[in-house]
Amino acid sequence: MQVLTAASLPRVTSLRPEVESPWRPSFLQLQAPRQRPGSMVYCNAQLQGSETRERPVDQQRPPTDDTQNDLPYMIESIKSSLRAARNSLGETTVSAYDTAWIALVRSLDGSDAPQFPVAIDWIARNQLPDGSWGDADMFIVQDRLINTLGCVVALATWGVHPDQCRRGLAYIQENLWRLGEDDEEWMMVGFEVTFPVLLEKAKSLGLDINYDDPALQDIYEKRNLKLAKIPREALHARPTTLLHSLEGMEDLDWERLLQFKCPAGSLHSSPAASAYALSATGDKELLEYLETALNNFDGGAPCTYPVDNFDRLWSVDRLRRLGISRYFTSEIEEYLEYAYRHLSPEGMSYGGLCPVKDIDDTAMGFRLFRLHGYDVSPSVFKHFEKDGEYVCFAGQSSQSLTAMYNSYRASQIAFPSDNDLDSLKAFCRAFLEHRRATGNLNDKWVIAKGLPSEVEYALDFPWKASLPRVETRVYLEQYGASEDAWIGKGLYRMTLVNNDLYLEAAKADFTNFQRLSRLEWLSLKRWYIRNNLQAHGVTEQSALRAYFLAAANIFEPDRAAERLGWARTAILAEAIASHFQRNSTGADGVMERLISGLESHDWDSQARESKDSAERSLLYALDELMGLHAFGNASDSLREAWKEWLMSWTKGSHGSCAGDTALLLVRTIEICSGRHGSNEQSQNNSEYARLEQITSSMCRKLGTKILAQNGGSMDDVEGIDQEVDLEMKELIQRVYGSRNNVNKVTRQTFLDVVKSFCYVAHCSPEIVNAHISKVLFENVN
Repeated sequence: MQVLTAASLPRVTSLRPEVESPWRPSFLQLQAPRQRPGSMVYCNAQLQGSETRERPVDQQRPPTDDTQNDLPYMIESIKSSLRAARNSLGETTVSAYDTAWIALVRSLDGSDAPQFPVAIDWIARNQLPDGSWGDADMFIVQDRLINTLGCVVALATWGVHPDQCRRGLAYIQENLWRLGEDDEEWMMVGFEVTFPVLLEKAKSLGLDINYDDPALQDIYEKRNLKLAKIPREALHARPTTLLHSLEGMEDLDWERLLQFKCPAGSLHSSPAASAYALSATGDKELLEYLETALNNFDGGAPCTYPVDNFDRLWSVDRLRRLGISRYFTSEIEEYLEYAYRHLSPEGMSYGGLCPVKDIDDTAMGFRLFRLHGYDVSPSVFKHFEKDGEYVCFAGQSSQSLTAMYNSYRASQIAFPSDNDLDSLKAFCRAFLEHRRATGNLNDKWVIAKGLPSEVEYALDFPWKASLPRVETRVYLEQYGASEDAWIGKGLYRMTLVNNDLYLEAAKADFTNFQRLSRLEWLSLKRWYIRNNLQAHGVTEQSALRAYFLAAANIFEPDRAAERLGWARTAILAEAIASHFQRNSTGADGVMERLISGLESHDWDSQARESKDSAERSLLYALDELMGLHAFGNASDSLREAWKEWLMSWTKGSHGSCAGDTALLLVRTIEICSGRHGSNEQSQNNSEYARLEQITSSMCRKLGTKILAQNGGSMDDVEGIDQEVDLEMKELIQRVYGSRNNVNKVTRQTFLDVVKSFCYVAHCSPEIVNAHISKVLFENVN
């Protein structure tokens, strides 16, 4: 791709008005293979002539400096934006290229005038100071040239705004050569077909462009090659993505093509292709579609419209990954219900009314629907598979990184019968691993600063071993917010998907979490020291790890009791187990005294019977735990849970007790939450019993694996991963796919505990320690 340095660009001022925001370093280049310095630059430009774009309210900082206190304001602002867009067909930016094609449409009444003069007005208002049109904040030569050429041709066709036309033409003359330096890192969609058509129009208008420039010869050759490959009969036989770039083709059978209009009246949701078709046919539905787009975008038109499914699904995904989705539960459910109505057996498209489906939107929808309990079948992916390979859509020229990345993420939310997802997962992982090995982690659909890191995280930490707060902490550095741009026929932005306020709110929320976590850890550490648990082999780092595992899963401020109950229980269980192992000859007596204390509530007499000071500290610690986390009937339930754990403990491998420890954690969390009453009734439920069986089985196996990794016997480790994967599928189905009387949060608790075991089994101690530091102690920038 043509490279530019910041110094080679004209000095321009900010496109947006001055808005107080945190300083952020300029994103001058992305990590890309073979990338030359300056292959893409961000620049700020202010439109001159008539109007400036103002940052929408939903992206403005609230008017104070303390972002922590501003979090409620930010949440309400985001809610307002989500609600305001509930009937929207997509919150996206205007494409100068598509607007130019609309401006070229002659009046349908036969007069020599534009059918859409508002499109001419939009072009006149939105020229950049350097004479070009296109994305004002990012420079990519193809984007600037195709947008500028389209606008110049439109103005010259109607003989209006000659000064702006001259400046645009001068820009083309000065920058056309850069196409010859293009290394095709990011190609505009259909550029090799659509750009030559505009050149032909410019030539017929007598515009002074070097049509024999060597930089254009390669483009002409690519156009001829691509057009030769397009099966003309297939183009007219069924809806395909070729409809999106019809303005670059000739000799079309419009009567047949108009059969493929979307219900909204467009051809493949493309304003440019629809405008081209309107010029040729005068079709009324095309006219109404374009009028609607112009009305909704102040005289301009986006490069793709509608994008209602894409807008909603990706917004929900970003809010979830940023860790703030809990603030928007009703808005998210409304968005998902809307998108779910557009799911068909063949998959989904970016626009609910577009008949051509793609694997990217299908995968994102499948994953979110399944995680939110909707009924979805993996058979939707069959339509994108041929001979063991998966494609984003039929006839694609190259594979999309993000499409395979999202499909890989979706494939991990599998049920036991979802065999199709196994092949999808294997294919996508192999593709992503290859791209990582070759250093090629950019995508053809989006320019996102964090995409390489996102892919690497997904490959290094499968969903079953990815903890919510770890993923969020990493994603806070990956999410590009408004800096990320999407690639269509030109660059465009999705303001509801890539939003600065999302990032600010997420950082404020995470900072609040860190503040609370540090206070909780200090309190927990005092409890740990006061009860002399280090004497039982529980190191301070081990205690911190126990708290981290709890906080990384249960992070909401109002769930502190559950979080601390998990952490204290894990620490004390480790201390007792360690004491048993180190004092195996007297373990039975210790166990009897602990159980007797639980049954009689008379801890003092049990402590007096013990001559071991370390044992007495365990007795008092267990007594204190009862008082800290349970009262009344809940206290009885917690004592019973500990009694069952103690009775199940054996002198054998500590790993074999991991399953019982996992159940103790689940029961403690449920008791601390206040859900224990309903769960006592449901424990006789076969569904609840099966959740316990799966959890115990998986965590027992994972405990064995952890022991083996730490120097234990490797005899029983072979095949554990495959067995755990099979059981994880059943657990996922029972958590997300079941309709039963087990509380939804309770089901999630089982999964949280299991995932914490998966995480420890998957990660080295060094990685766990790095995550502890990053999640709990490293401030969010």
